[in-house]
This record gives sequence, C-alpha cells and structure tokens, in this order.
Amino acid sequence: MSQSVPDSPEVVVAGGGMVGLTLGIALAQSGIETIVIDGADPAVVKDAAFDGRVSSFAPTSRRMLEVLSVWEHVAPHAEPVLDIVVGDGTVRGGASTAMLHFDHRDLGSEPLAHMVENRHFRIALDARARACPSLTVVAPARVTSVQAEGSGVLVHTETGREIRARLCVAADGRDSPIREACGIRTHGWPYRQHGIVTTVAHERPHCGVAHELFLEAGPFAILPMRGNRSSIVWSESERQAQAFMAMGADAFASEVRQRFGDHLGEIQIFGPRWSYPLSLALAETYLADRVALVGDAAHAVHPLAGQGLNLGLRDVAAMAETVIEARRLGLDSGARSTLMRYEAWRRIDNTVFALSMDALNRLFSNDIAPLRSLRRLGIDLVDGLGPLKSVFMRQASGEAGNMPRLLRGEPV
Repeated sequence: MSQSVPDSPEVVVAGGGMVGLTLGIALAQSGIETIVIDGADPAVVKDAAFDGRVSSFAPTSRRMLEVLSVWEHVAPHAEPVLDIVVGDGTVRGGASTAMLHFDHRDLGSEPLAHMVENRHFRIALDARARACPSLTVVAPARVTSVQAEGSGVLVHTETGREIRARLCVAADGRDSPIREACGIRTHGWPYRQHGIVTTVAHERPHCGVAHELFLEAGPFAILPMRGNRSSIVWSESERQAQAFMAMGADAFASEVRQRFGDHLGEIQIFGPRWSYPLSLALAETYLADRVALVGDAAHAVHPLAGQGLNLGLRDVAAMAETVIEARRLGLDSGARSTLMRYEAWRRIDNTVFALSMDALNRLFSNDIAPLRSLRRLGIDLVDGLGPLKSVFMRQASGEAGNMPRLLRGEPV
C-alpha cells in the first residue's frame, strides 16, 4: 500500500468498507493504480466493541478472496456453515413441524457458507491492502464532490485535496452521498421493521448448523460463530424493536431465549446489541458520467438470507473484470460504453434477488392463518424435492449465471 497519495490514479473508490476495500485490492493486484477513500477510522471499525456483527461468505466469495490473498487472513476466524434449517412458527408456540433442511453434502463437500465477524474481515483486508503497492488508502477522509471532466473525473476530499482519475466508484453505502449528488434515483420502500443484532454464548456446540425461524414480525436467524457462540439477526416491528433495545440486560436476554429455544442448552448474551431500520432500495441506474455504483450504494436488500455482502462482492468481481480487461485492451476504463458491461452483468441479478427477498419477507412476516398454512405446506413440499432444493442452494451460493472469473476462483 502506497504511503503517498498519487494525484492521478486510474480509479478512486469512495468508501473503504468491506466492499470498497475489496474492490481496491482486486484492482491494485492487477497493477491498476487505485485510491480508496474511507470515511471511517480504521481503528474504530476493527475494534471488538464496534457493533458485533458477522457476515456470511458464500463459496464464490471465498474463492475470490482466496485469489486476492485475503482469505488466508480470514480463515482462522471463519466458521463453516454445514447445514441450514428453515422453519415457521410463533413466539409463544415455538417452531412448527414444517422444516426445510439444506445439507452441504447435497452439493458436494464444501460448506454452504462461512460466518466471519466483520471486524476480522476488516483486519484481513487491511493486512492485504498494506501489501499492495498500487493501492493507497486514505482514512479517515470523505469525498465531498465528484465532477466529470472530459476523459476523467475530479474528486474533491474534505481536506481540500483534488484527485484526477479515469473512474470514481461509489461504495459509500445505502445512503450514498455520491449517488445523490449524481442525481441517481432509487426505488424501494421501508419495511417498518428493524434488525436487531447480538451475540449469544450457548452450552452445547452448534455443529455448524444455521437456523432461520420465521416468526410473526419477521425472521429470527441463529448463525454459527467460532466456539460455542452464535450471532442473532432478528427482525422486529419498529415499535417492538425500540422497546427491546430499551430493556435491561435480563429482560432482553429473556426475550432472546423465548425465540432461541433450548436446543443448544443455556444461553447468555455475549457482547453488545445493535439495531438498524430495514428497507429495500434499488438504484435506477448504476452509472453516471465517470461514476459507477457498487454494493449498498446500488442495492440495499432485506437481510433475511444474509446475502447483502455477497451481492456486493459479486459487484466487485464484475467491476474488477470490466476495468482490468478495458485496461488491457487499451480502452477507457471510465467511459460509459465500458461500464455498461458491468451494469448489464449485475443489475438484473441484484434486482431479481432483492425482489425475491421482499416477496419472502411479505409472505412469512405475518400471522395470517391462511398464509401460515400455505407457507408451511410450501416448506414441506420444497423439503421433499431434492432438485428444487439444489437450485435454491446454488442460487444462494452465487453459482448461477455468467460468473466473473474471480468468483470461479480464477485470476483476472
């Protein structure tokens, strides 16, 4: 990672989160001079007390990170997900008898996913970034404006620095200031749900099994972590979520236990709790003059399948391949004609996935008796159809469609 800030890199990535910094590494590994500008303080986001969140890494994401020499730093902290159990139930009545079981052995020998604490992934990205001579990370700092100028783009930072590049990639989150400044509209709606995240320690080992229980207000996910720990990602109504967040430690733990059940023995809250509003937002276009959107800046989805980061990493793979191949062919990497390949590659996949998760959330996040009976019948039906389950598993793992080379585990 360069110590000085070049004035004219090929690409500026605005946003140094998990998606933005991965893109910076992918580009720099191929020798493309790249600057990542991150508004967050690296020391804060890598601290264990930051927010306690974890992310799911699909097999395709893991393969890409192996090619980028990032996974070697992640692997000691990754917990494999070997089985996923999906069910339907109520808070008072518990889980119904309808269960959908996904077994990793149905697709081969590799795990369905790996769960990694966000801070460990950020530490891994930081370690790899430091070894990339073509990459410069500027943090904490923010991009204040982006202005297209002929064959380039002028990026201004809050410190007054001006950086000229061929392309600016906005990886600055679901409320992307760059997207707004470019006049790119989004379509979507709030879910009137909040996600609650916390970590629990439990008496018995989870054996690599993830659980997703659809309750009246939304899904309650139990995601395996290293050791006898699991991450809870819990969707609740806005009002109830606020009430739960305001509870004392004992009362909050009691609510978690009521939903968690006793299949892993006694549980204790381990670490902080955190809450955020849930919404769907899809950018009308991923492109503006010399600007492209990736990750949550382009698409924010419901977390019920835990695929938000994987969608962003698929954007990274497609963007990296688009830019790298343009450079090799002597094309303008920031031209709209070049970037249209990236948009066509990713926009349909992201939109279909987001709307599918929206439909599932609407179907399952209610206590309407006819729908409850219908969805339980559907769970039993899908569980009995092996080929259909395999289709769902391949879609979730990112194996479907025209995959960029990085997702296949191949260098660009």
